[in-house]
Amino acid sequence: MKTARLTAIILLSATLCLLAESAGYQQDPNWKAPAEAAAKRNPLAGKPQAAAGGKKLFQRECAQCHGDEGSGLKKAADLQLPMVQAQSDGALFWKITNGNPDRGMPSFSKLPENRRWQIVMHMRELGAN
Repeated sequence: MKTARLTAIILLSATLCLLAESAGYQQDPNWKAPAEAAAKRNPLAGKPQAAAGGKKLFQRECAQCHGDEGSGLKKAADLQLPMVQAQSDGALFWKITNGNPDRGMPSFSKLPENRRWQIVMHMRELGAN
């Protein structure tokens, strides 16, 4: 009985922490990739080994705002949310490339195109967790 109660408390605490991490996040309804960009296909699709590099890049470039698991820190997006995962690879790539300065998301256009696609692949893995 004590073990079940302790487990329930731990699960509730973990859930509340996750909710609090990105509680301030509101999706920007005006931040949408143009149709042409959203239709762009990921040239690394079908190459799951490329996602490993994406994870390293994500940890270096993105985790300080989005968290190690992509759950969103500060007011950054929770990248695991269905509203994020439902976007096309091309749309995510466009958002990584251009950023959203109005919401504090920097542009990562300085990264080579291949690296940005790797980050998109890692974001897909985050959504699968």
